[in-house]
Amino acid sequence: MAITVRVPTPLQKVTGGKGEVSAVGSTIREIFADMEKNHPGLKERIYSEDGELRRFINIYINEEDIRFLESEDSKVKDGDVISIIPAIAGGTH
Repeated sequence: MAITVRVPTPLQKVTGGKGEVSAVGSTIREIFADMEKNHPGLKERIYSEDGELRRFINIYINEEDIRFLESEDSKVKDGDVISIIPAIAGGTH
C-alpha cells in the first residue's frame, strides 16, 4: 500500500526536490525505513544518533500527531498522508 509523505523544504535535498513522495509500509517506522531505501540520507536528518526521532521533528498521520498515537508504531493505511514538520522556535525580542 502506498502512503503519501509530505516532505518539508529543508529535507527535499534528499528527495530530489520533491515536496511529496510515496512510501510503503504499515507503520511510521516501516514508512521511514522504506523512504531511507529510496532517499538515502533522510534517516540521519530525522533520527538522532541513538535511533530516536529528533525532538524538533513532528510527524503527523493525516492531522494527528504521532506522539498522541503510538509514536513510530502508529499504523498507517492506504490513502493516509504523513507530514514531516520541523518544529519552529520563535518569539519576540
